[in-house]
Amino acid sequence: MSVIEISTAHDVQGQVWASLQDEARDFAANERALSSLLYGAIINQESFCRALASHLAEKLATPELPALHLRSLFLECYRADDAITAAAIQDLVAVRERDPACLSYLQCFLYFKGFTALQTYRVAHKFWNQGRKLMAYHLQNRSTELFSVDIHPAAKFGHAIMLDHADGLVAGETSQVGNGCSILHGVTLGGTGKEQADRHPKIGENVLIGAGAKILGNITVGDGARIASGSVVLKDVPAQCTVAGIPAKPVGGPCCDNPAAEMDQSFNYII
Repeated sequence: MSVIEISTAHDVQGQVWASLQDEARDFAANERALSSLLYGAIINQESFCRALASHLAEKLATPELPALHLRSLFLECYRADDAITAAAIQDLVAVRERDPACLSYLQCFLYFKGFTALQTYRVAHKFWNQGRKLMAYHLQNRSTELFSVDIHPAAKFGHAIMLDHADGLVAGETSQVGNGCSILHGVTLGGTGKEQADRHPKIGENVLIGAGAKILGNITVGDGARIASGSVVLKDVPAQCTVAGIPAKPVGGPCCDNPAAEMDQSFNYII
């Protein structure tokens, strides 16, 4: 299944949800020790958004804010804004297509913490925009504690995004990430200075950011760019450009049209 447009998300949501349930039934029949989990998380759920709300609630619950209460809060968000669920579907499809270690939608939905952390951010972002900032901060903190992913709830992330492995990802308050990006572990989208201003990176669409890359300041990374692992990016990166090094500099010719989808991190080094 290819990456879809938000306008067709309801049709694709039905397809993905049907696939999730079929996969869960197959695994439940063959892995009996996990059948209770699979029935509770997927098979007995009425819809994708209910399954996602329950899954997030079970992961993020605390004694002070139990899963039942969180589930109601999350369902309230999904009912108020269909785009949140549509984005989650696109994220799930993106991981299934791009990550060779992902063998099923079910595997990503239940066990890939990058996906779970991103969906936690999406709900926190909704709360932030509703003025419920303390609840947004609570979810951000839980995501940091559980998944080692720290995305400020005011940051803006598009859809069809893959956070691969996700450990150590930091995205600051005014950072933006466009549709279709792939971001590996240890990436920082950081600010410069201490003024409360627009101080974080703006990442275009279909950008591939390699493991451990640091992108600092209110700079722009153009559509289809590729940031090599371990780079420190301090200046704007043109569209379709590969950069590497400390500080990062252009190191090769134009990227493929969509490096985030291809996940191709090789390049011809030019001194």
